[in-house]
Amino acid sequence: MSSSYMSWRSSASNRRPTQPTNTSKNRGTIYPDLNQDPTPKPVIHFLAFALIVFLGLLQFLPASHFRHPSDPHRNWVPFNSHSSPSPTVKLTVDEDDGLIHIVSWMQCLDLKVLAVLANSTLSSSRYPDLLHFHFFTPQGDKDKVSFYKLKVLFPHSNLELHGQEKVKEIIKRTSSEAEYDSLNLEEIAPFIIPSVHQSLTKFIYVSPNLILMGRIEELTGIDLSAHAAAAAEDCSNRLNSYVSSDVLDAIQRSASKPWISVTPYVKDACMPGLSLLLINGKKLEEFLEAVLWWSKVLNWSDRSDKRNPAIGLALYNRYLKLSNSWLVKEPASVDTIETSMITHYDGPKIVCSEFGNDTIPGSSHGNLWIKYLPSMSNQILGI
Repeated sequence: MSSSYMSWRSSASNRRPTQPTNTSKNRGTIYPDLNQDPTPKPVIHFLAFALIVFLGLLQFLPASHFRHPSDPHRNWVPFNSHSSPSPTVKLTVDEDDGLIHIVSWMQCLDLKVLAVLANSTLSSSRYPDLLHFHFFTPQGDKDKVSFYKLKVLFPHSNLELHGQEKVKEIIKRTSSEAEYDSLNLEEIAPFIIPSVHQSLTKFIYVSPNLILMGRIEELTGIDLSAHAAAAAEDCSNRLNSYVSSDVLDAIQRSASKPWISVTPYVKDACMPGLSLLLINGKKLEEFLEAVLWWSKVLNWSDRSDKRNPAIGLALYNRYLKLSNSWLVKEPASVDTIETSMITHYDGPKIVCSEFGNDTIPGSSHGNLWIKYLPSMSNQILGI
């Protein structure tokens, strides 16, 4: 009995599982004190430090691109190399509708000229969808055919035609017939429009006979809170070409009006260019009265052969001076075209006359206007 028990114990012991042997030594033992991390060479430290310094210095370079917060696509846009050194260059739009309002006044309707003006402005702008054109024409919104033709050429643009009757009525009501005839309506109208259209308190006025090659939205960031208007100085027309300094001195001594300069008039002061203006309607109180007063004092109704300086005198010390790059230039050379923001329209155009509207002969035409004429103009406008 005991022998059988012993035999069972020995057989059971033989069936015990053997302990696994430690094979880690066969795989190789790790010795931290012997296998240390490789030490980088000193030149690597130097190169890393130089790279950090280089990246830091890049922060001081002038910016070449920008992303405007009002752009829904947040696209990077390069800065314009020909941008004018305006007091502020930032995009600000109308507080009510978020648009940039562009106004033009045309005595005789010429759709070809308006098409070139609109297309040159749109094609030169970074934000064409923010531009809103207001064209004041003899028939205004009653001329549905002209409006639809422009909408076919510019289907995605904000565009309106306005009548001229209400603006003319205000001028006629406050002036005599001789004073009314002495005024250039294209020059005086921008200052009257805010009193007729209350929504147009701040806008950019552009003469219709122009081609814009600069970015018009750069003008909207200029602060006009303390000025009635902004314009470029036209030194080809100076104050002493229209009125002598002795006459101005005598007027200063004898008259007391809020629009008369407190300081002596500079006799050779440059006159403001009236082809492109920034208008602040909130600062135009008594402006028409001032223009008519100057016309009457200078007796300008009897001198219709010269440009009336009354608007320039009414704006004296009341307008902000724009960069000279926004002064209208003649498209006489390639250099002028490449460096100018704005030039005169050099194509065929209709001229008003008492006997009907006439077209200027073709011999005086240039070629710049063709570049900005919309492609479908021949079919739509019948050119």
